[in-house]
Amino acid sequence: MSIVKKILKVLAAIIILLLIAAIFVGKEYAVERAIIINKPTSAVFNYVKFLKNQDYYSKWALMDPNMKKSFSGVDSTVGCISAWDSENKDLGKGEQEIKKITEGSRIDYELRFEKPMKDVADSYMTTEAAGADKTTVKWGIKGRMTYPFNLMGLFMDKMMGGDLEEGLANLKRIQEK
Repeated sequence: MSIVKKILKVLAAIIILLLIAAIFVGKEYAVERAIIINKPTSAVFNYVKFLKNQDYYSKWALMDPNMKKSFSGVDSTVGCISAWDSENKDLGKGEQEIKKITEGSRIDYELRFEKPMKDVADSYMTTEAAGADKTTVKWGIKGRMTYPFNLMGLFMDKMMGGDLEEGLANLKRIQEK
């Protein structure tokens, strides 16, 4: 048997094992990170509820200064949409819509990705008092992946968690100036 046939058999076996493993992996993923900001909860919430402010702290918004951005609706209200279109393959094209606001404590978003692949995910930010003039901010994303792509769900926390942490660190720096 030639070396090429052996390599092909090994690759086929690996692919088959991955496809079998994907059957047993959940289809939903959730990634969340938190940080404490030394500022009152109302001040932090009143900053993060504006989609346009994500341009200053979100890692994704900061990755491409030439990204085309547009907004529709009234910022910081339900129905406001922030859209982006980037040549950067890691950012692609999509939009984010504010779906629900619980004043002072939570904002829920729907993320709709068009490129590099079509997908929909839910995102949120929460603010909660963590003592006198301290606020815990949580930023999370959750979604669903179809078989066999659900295998990637095993790596979503590692892939996206660092980006959320960086965004929260930027937010902390801005808020604590």
